[in-house]
Amino acid sequence: MSELTFTDEKDASRYVLHRGDDLVSVLDYRDDGRTVALTRAYTIPTFRGHGYAAVVVERAVTEIEALGDRSISPVCWYVADWFEAHPERAGILQSRG
Repeated sequence: MSELTFTDEKDASRYVLHRGDDLVSVLDYRDDGRTVALTRAYTIPTFRGHGYAAVVVERAVTEIEALGDRSISPVCWYVADWFEAHPERAGILQSRG
């Protein structure tokens, strides 16, 4: 399997995951400087079923955590489900209050 490459395309407000030269998954976001709303996770249909959406979400969460000054709003259902499956990462979620 080709190596996975993760990139933040800031101009397009999306994280992308490539396998070799192939775009396999995208995670759209909105960043207001305090909260990053993860709005849509999408895997190219021919690449579905290989866990690429989970990889792009995990790498995005890690990158946002590293910034240290933002929380995450899981707008996309897939991202919300990912956080349910990874409660140890929930500390970065935007508080509801």
